[in-house]
Amino acid sequence: MNTPENNPIAANLRNAGRRHFFQQCGVGVGKIALASLLAAEMNPSEASAAELAGGALAPRSPHFPAKAKSVIYLFMAGAPSQLDLFDYKPTLAKLEGKPIPPEIVKDQRYAFIRRDASLLGPRFSFAKHGESGAEISSALPHLAKVVDEIAIIKSMHTDQFNHAPAQLFLNTGSGLPGRPSMGAWVTYGLGSEANDLPAFVVLATGRGTSGGAANWSNGFLPGAYAGAPFRSQGDPILFVSNPAGVDRAAQRRSLDLIQSLNRRQADIIGDPDITTRINSYETAYRMQARAPELVDLASESKQTLALYGAQPGKTSFANNCLLARRLVERGVRFINVYHQGWDAHSNVEGNIKRNCGLTDQPIAALIQDLKQRGLLDQTLIVWGGEFGRTPMVEASAALNRTLGRDHHPQAFTMWLAGGGVKPGVTMGKSDDLGFRLIEQPVHVHDIQATILHLLGLDHKRLTFTYQGRPFRLTDVHGNLVPEILA
Repeated sequence: MNTPENNPIAANLRNAGRRHFFQQCGVGVGKIALASLLAAEMNPSEASAAELAGGALAPRSPHFPAKAKSVIYLFMAGAPSQLDLFDYKPTLAKLEGKPIPPEIVKDQRYAFIRRDASLLGPRFSFAKHGESGAEISSALPHLAKVVDEIAIIKSMHTDQFNHAPAQLFLNTGSGLPGRPSMGAWVTYGLGSEANDLPAFVVLATGRGTSGGAANWSNGFLPGAYAGAPFRSQGDPILFVSNPAGVDRAAQRRSLDLIQSLNRRQADIIGDPDITTRINSYETAYRMQARAPELVDLASESKQTLALYGAQPGKTSFANNCLLARRLVERGVRFINVYHQGWDAHSNVEGNIKRNCGLTDQPIAALIQDLKQRGLLDQTLIVWGGEFGRTPMVEASAALNRTLGRDHHPQAFTMWLAGGGVKPGVTMGKSDDLGFRLIEQPVHVHDIQATILHLLGLDHKRLTFTYQGRPFRLTDVHGNLVPEILA
């Protein structure tokens, strides 16, 4: 029944009446609201979330005591070959060139290769390293030196077998665009401790990710939770510098005028997006002073630059790893470091040599640097791509491909280190060919649940209601991976 209580037209009239009241009361009520906002900034503990300017990113308590305060997610876009880096298969080496048994690949789908393709053995030698005895490829000599700091999961699996949906699945919990990314969920749950920088920062090298900006989107969460892409040379964010002829004092006067208009509009219509906009302007203003100092890697010691292989003024994965450490020091909550280029449909050996040459030293340096600064225990590092690579070879004269590997969602490897992770652990197992998992399978939602857990967040309780139903990152399943928890 369309009663006055549920009639949308009547509701609009009631809301219009409230707006009219506040408009007719003039600036008097607006001044009261502004005074309330200013008081909230002076004493936030006495203010409601709605009264807080920038309350969307105010620090919030986790569900339970956290092991990690921040995350550096080293996303290897394109999918590295686990068979050539972490998951050594002697049987695969012995059977190279032979066809894979048809019963193994029955009903499987692949992006490019035939199901009857021949097997391709590992392209690198392997050796055990550290006290943990973890088996690591010769392509990762630097990581081998710090292998006792990491926990390796050899039994990852995913629901997606093409790049864009698989990248979205790992970053957002869904293979379709439109969902909030992990960084957005984390900042929604915990807020920010970085007053002069974004809570969620994105750094990237390579040709760009298949999933694009949807990988770090806020989705249906408020815009304050979206990732902010940074550059590792020049202005860290485009247009962060004032144009010629506009000094900081002039910009401040302009912002003050805009803020007063926005606050008055917020008082009139009560739209929370206006408060988000006010906070965004203020954050951008503060960042103009803070961000250039952040990317000034020349302030680092020669020893630190050499450790990472970083070069001030350059764009590189090494520089981004060093920037990630600097962001953690400044309270940034979540940092995505993307490196695109691992999609080895041809010449998997050359692909791995090139990409490990760019990433191995900086990643090991990041672990060492955080540890010696006392930050590793509170910083969670995650490494991995969107899926694995096939034990069968990909070769196509038409596409000019030889000795490559196709997409493989059934088995791949990830590793974690730092905040709350048990170091020196290797878990999970695939079969002798690296085709199927046979021990301790870990789904993408399981790793997402575990990352949230280490930050003090219960993945089942971290929800947001959108279009009438509650959503979560691990929608709608996922379990912790206790084997890697300290």
